[in-house]
Amino acid sequence: MPDTSARTAAPASGTRPAPGLLRRALADVRSSRAPGLAPYVPERPFPWSGTGLPLDGNAFRPGPGSGAGGRAAIDLDRLLRLSLAVPAGAPGRLRPVPSAGALHPVRAHLLIGPGCSLPPGRYAYDPRTHRAHRRGPAPDGVSPGGLVVLTVAASRTVAHYGHRAWPLLLLDTGHAAVALALAGTPGADVLVCLDADAALLSAAAGLPAAPDRPDTLPGAEPELPLAAVRLTPTGVTADAPGTLTAWAGPIRAGTPSARPGAETAAPTELAAAQHLLHHIARSPDLPGGTWHPAPRPGPVTDGVLEKRRSAPPGDLTHPPGEDLLARLLTTARTAWPDGPAWTAAVGGDAPALYAEAPGSHGLDVRAYGDARPTLAHWAAGQQWIGGAGAVLLAHGCPGDAPAAAVRTCHLAAGYAAGAVQAHATALGLRSRPIGSWQRADLGAALGEAPGRDWIVHGLAVGAPPPPGRADPGFVRHPPPAPTPPAPTPPASTPPASTPSAPTPPVTTPPVTTAPALTAPTPTPPAQKALRPTSPAPTSPAAATTTPAAPATPPGEEERP
Repeated sequence: MPDTSARTAAPASGTRPAPGLLRRALADVRSSRAPGLAPYVPERPFPWSGTGLPLDGNAFRPGPGSGAGGRAAIDLDRLLRLSLAVPAGAPGRLRPVPSAGALHPVRAHLLIGPGCSLPPGRYAYDPRTHRAHRRGPAPDGVSPGGLVVLTVAASRTVAHYGHRAWPLLLLDTGHAAVALALAGTPGADVLVCLDADAALLSAAAGLPAAPDRPDTLPGAEPELPLAAVRLTPTGVTADAPGTLTAWAGPIRAGTPSARPGAETAAPTELAAAQHLLHHIARSPDLPGGTWHPAPRPGPVTDGVLEKRRSAPPGDLTHPPGEDLLARLLTTARTAWPDGPAWTAAVGGDAPALYAEAPGSHGLDVRAYGDARPTLAHWAAGQQWIGGAGAVLLAHGCPGDAPAAAVRTCHLAAGYAAGAVQAHATALGLRSRPIGSWQRADLGAALGEAPGRDWIVHGLAVGAPPPPGRADPGFVRHPPPAPTPPAPTPPASTPPASTPSAPTPPVTTPPVTTAPALTAPTPTPPAQKALRPTSPAPTSPAAATTTPAAPATPPGEEERP
């Protein structure tokens, strides 16, 4: 077997980015510069030729790692159906795993050893047909279980989001990784790696080692490897880095098929995104990466994974209860070691930024005030966020963070958000990821040092309306009053849904500064209590400050 270190050496002269490239790219992504509009780019046909094999979960696979009765211990049919597959009868953009713009750039390469419901070998997975295309044999003596190498094909996401695309590709990969981890077979141990060396991942998946070079495979879109998931039958000792290295021997795998028209030179933004991702995914000092177990939150079942979806904005207007919000923040914090910090912005009658209380199951107030309108402005102008029940925020990643930290922070943010989304579904809550953020310096907004604590990802969460209460929704203008206003105000305040007089629409200029938040001061417990069962009544004027959300959003998040 070739020395793995040869595969993870620094790239040849001329391929290393100039100093400051990543810092400039981060600053550009976080700036207010909007991407140019581009025509819609349809999804390319599946690039791997050959007949797809069905994923038979009941296959008889005697041998090492097999389950009871010689059945496969790792049911790939179940694993992929609950994570990456397009549901039967659904359009390709609707899948269990969320994706920015519903573009789904993440691809999965299956490295299968004994004990799985496919014969050992290297496969490419087609989520539209839910079949695996065999690309080559497995190495001799490979350990039982399977490895899934996750790559991204960046062209459609870059066409849609321009210079803002590359962090979204990392977030999408994190969501895909946790979807696989949560769907792991009950009879298997699951480990996840978000920092293995890209060259080693490419070699293990049988892909070219320099995906940012379009001449490597003319006519085939490059795939950039970013993460891996290892599934091992229970009772089998797993050496995940060693298994990855074993698969990275001499490449004996099929290559993607050329597609007419794909030979044209990559646009500047696409080439830049591919080059940048290839750079930050290098880890020559620790090529095998670090692997962490992936426990499933207690309430999450297979049924929960099947019905997990991103909710439309109109279903997210009721805040969750304090206990539920605290549980979700705990899931976010514990989903990935050393991941980004998490904070929740809540409206209703106790608007504030809340954080998980250290050493308890409650919440601490980080700052008072309603940050949601500012978050809406920061998130590419998605105004529906201003009326969301709660918005969970992953934040960190300073502007001068090293490449490895930028990669891990974004992947871990997507991973944790996916875990929280599944947990929220199990708790009867609705949710929707928010991936694109500009000028979202949360630390500076709270009076801390600027440039050190940026919002990386978000997840809007809403509870179902209480029984007998209609969803408040969003209104652009107050409803007309049936009678003229009285000369003097009534003694009691009327409900917001029945205004006593017509009120002209109130417009609020876009928020371009820090949110109106104040640091918490010692207060009685009652002032910190979150009363989320229903939003506080608001005046008609206040109701008009948040424009209505589009009836049919174009994808997992609005395009700016």
